[in-house]
Parts: sequence; structure tokens; C-alpha cells
Amino acid sequence: MDKLLEPIKRFLQCDTPDAWISKAVKKENLPMLLTDHLICELKAGQTAMWLIKKYAADKQSGQALQEWFQPFEKYIYRKEGNLASLSKHSKLRKTIVPKSNSLFGQDFIDKMVLLIKEELHHFYQVLEIMQSLGIEYENITASRYAKGMMQHLRTHEPAILVDKLICGAYIEARSCERFAKLAPYLDEDLSKFYVSLLRSEARHFEDYLSLAQQVAGEDISQRITYFGEIEADLISSFDSDFKFHSGHPITA
Repeated sequence: MDKLLEPIKRFLQCDTPDAWISKAVKKENLPMLLTDHLICELKAGQTAMWLIKKYAADKQSGQALQEWFQPFEKYIYRKEGNLASLSKHSKLRKTIVPKSNSLFGQDFIDKMVLLIKEELHHFYQVLEIMQSLGIEYENITASRYAKGMMQHLRTHEPAILVDKLICGAYIEARSCERFAKLAPYLDEDLSKFYVSLLRSEARHFEDYLSLAQQVAGEDISQRITYFGEIEADLISSFDSDFKFHSGHPITA
């Protein structure tokens, strides 16, 4: 686990505050933690899906991607479906074809599709855990975290895509850092699950950075540092909300 965390820790500009860990491991906060984690897995997949659809895939492929997500989105937004119905839609049944005028090749699509497959599988696993613990899914508000980074995106292409990919890298890296931070304090089954997520998702941030570099075609280190500072402030500053990616809790 330390080997997996080494590049993640070098990338992130701060550690998760101990106060957040103290609050997250309290039994009464587990439903919120898992519920937000469930939603984060879906949002991570959605982000990759929309990137493929907008920048890389042809129209039919984009439609196939949206159809892949519909059962998961219906569960989150309308509370329609269950584990059995979601399991039937766990696989993409169409090859994603690049649009003829796309500047982004098959590598972009392959990386993002693999990420989506993993995120949706993890969504299913988190939901499975919640149901085994008797935690009913309830709609919750989004945290300030992703929005706090996305509001600093540049507004022209390809810069906006580069910035989105860099933000994606930070979100993925922070998730992995928190999986590792939480694992020692959770019960055995949940601890093993979070360690398995770390192993599965540890490379995601590097995939995002690699794609950002390909799109930019120039040095992006200043943008990486810029968003790293924003991300670190969101994580280390006081936050009245408690979510999987929230900042320093006002009360631990």
C-alpha cells in the first residue's frame, strides 16, 4: 500500500486533516460517508463518459455510453432499480468508435472506458455494502469540493479540457489517499474493500495527467501546481459540511 501511495502523496499538496478522519470513522457518520462515496463513484464515471462523448466518440457511441449509465442514474436521482437490475447493466455492449474529426485517439477512449467500468463496478460494490449494513440510500446535497475546483477552469479549448483532466487527477488522487487513511479504522470487511479500491484506482490520477499532457502538447506543470493549491485549500480549510471529499470539519 505504501508503494501505491508514494506517487499520490507526491502529487497532492496536503494530507487529509486528522480531524476529518476522526469524524469519518464515527459510527454515526458511516451512512453519510458511504452514501457520498456511492455518488462519487457515479460522478467519476459520468465525468469520463461526458469527456468521451464530447471530445472523442462518434454519435452512436455517445448514445451507447449514455444508455450504459441510465440505470445507475435512475437509481441515484429517482431511486428506481435495485442491485439485481443494476447487475444486468454492468457491461458496455458496444465498441466505442472515435469520431472522424476527433483530435483524440483510441488511447483517450480506452483509458476513459476502463475508468468507467471500474467506477461503475465500485458503485455496485458500495451499494452492496450499504444494503448489507442496512443503510438505505437517501438523496444528499453535493459537497463544495469538485465545484470549488471546476470554477477555476479556463474558458477556451483545448485549455478547458486540460484543466478538467487535471481536476480529475486531483479528485482521483484524493479519493485514494482517503481510502488509505480510513482503512485502518474500519471493520475488517470495509477495510479490505477500501484497500482494494486503492489498488484498483491508484493509477487513475496518472491516466488523467497523461491525457492532459497529450491534449496540451506543452508543459502543464504550472496548471498542475495551480489546481493543487486550490485542492489543498479545499481540503485543509474549515468546512461546515461533511462528505467524502469535504474539508477540515468545524467540529471533529
